[in-house]
Amino acid sequence: MNKKRLFSKTLLAATITLATQQATAAGFQLNAQSATGLGRAFAGDAVIADNASVMARNAAAMALFDSSQFSGGVNYIKTDIEVSDVKYAGQLAGGAPIDDVNNSSGTPVPNIYYVHRLNDKWAFGAGIYSNFGTENNFDDSFGKGSGNGLATIPDATVFGGTTEIKSVNFALATSYRINEQWSVGGGLDIIYGTGTLKREVVMTNPATDDELARQSAVDIDASGTGIGFNLGTVYELDERNRFGFSYHYSPEIEAEDGNQKVTLPLPDMIEFSGYHEIKDTKFAVHYSVQYIGWSDFDKIEFTNNPSGLSESVYDWQNGMHYAIGGTYFLNDAWTLRAGYMYDTAAQDELTSISVPDSDRQWFSAGFSYHFEKKHTVDFGFTYLMGDDVDVSEDDVLTATTHADAILAGVQYSYSF
Repeated sequence: MNKKRLFSKTLLAATITLATQQATAAGFQLNAQSATGLGRAFAGDAVIADNASVMARNAAAMALFDSSQFSGGVNYIKTDIEVSDVKYAGQLAGGAPIDDVNNSSGTPVPNIYYVHRLNDKWAFGAGIYSNFGTENNFDDSFGKGSGNGLATIPDATVFGGTTEIKSVNFALATSYRINEQWSVGGGLDIIYGTGTLKREVVMTNPATDDELARQSAVDIDASGTGIGFNLGTVYELDERNRFGFSYHYSPEIEAEDGNQKVTLPLPDMIEFSGYHEIKDTKFAVHYSVQYIGWSDFDKIEFTNNPSGLSESVYDWQNGMHYAIGGTYFLNDAWTLRAGYMYDTAAQDELTSISVPDSDRQWFSAGFSYHFEKKHTVDFGFTYLMGDDVDVSEDDVLTATTHADAILAGVQYSYSF
């Protein structure tokens, strides 16, 4: 088999494997459940309960309300992804250099919640929000005309392409107050996910830059639904100090595109939060530790996959979020907040230029304006800073990726 045919066959198989990695982009957690939480880097969000969005983090915290609550808003996520030092590896290392890429995208993530306080013991909630999603689209010209001077090889377009994953969580929850200290809660999560993944193998003549052949390696536009659940509890030490604990079971999503079926697991999440008002001050401190079970990605299974692959094996690592924040109650109308989060990467040895992942730092600030007693508007802002990551795509392509993001949100809440 000549080099051209061997490389085409190998790269096509690698691309199918890459596509399965991109399908797990649905497992990339979105911390965007509310603008209120965004303004404090979600520190203490499983127990603060300053509006109905708390049901997304801990259903038991709905018991902290003394009236029914409505909350709705949108967070806008602006990502900036840099892919630099892109080059072929191994026997193709003599290929022409590939231009650096800067991909930016903006995505609104809306949310809406309602918590109905039935009596002193029971509360019920319903919400629509998102926990998972990613987007990174490369221009068609990425890597065009790459060659090693010895043989015609595919462009680097096969490693870029289109990657868009979105999910919507439809949540139903209830809480029960056991006594003055303890409350419990739980609910169902119906997760609907969609994904568009496109990759092409484009053969060009390195001498003339003419396109010789084009083959679709991956063309998936799939959707699917899974059902999960969540459990939680709140312990109130006194009126100024309380703790929250929650567990979210995330289901396997079976996404279908025609006769193709992709089965992928989403990570379970465990969160512990604390909230403490400092006596004789207008200040409160709050914190959260969250565990994300990324090791659930032991493999992704396929049915009727044109490439012939039945599964793809991974080596993902569990992730952690560590967040701390503060709230200052300026007066009856204004509340100020800020927070910091350190967020660890899910990817370990398997990396990708299409879905860059790294440890991240969150720097957050926000405020609330309370008007007409029962109305509140919240604003939140976060600068998310990632690390440089050295990427190797199946020992074929190497690069350095860096991803930053800006998140801004607004939330309106009403207390009945």
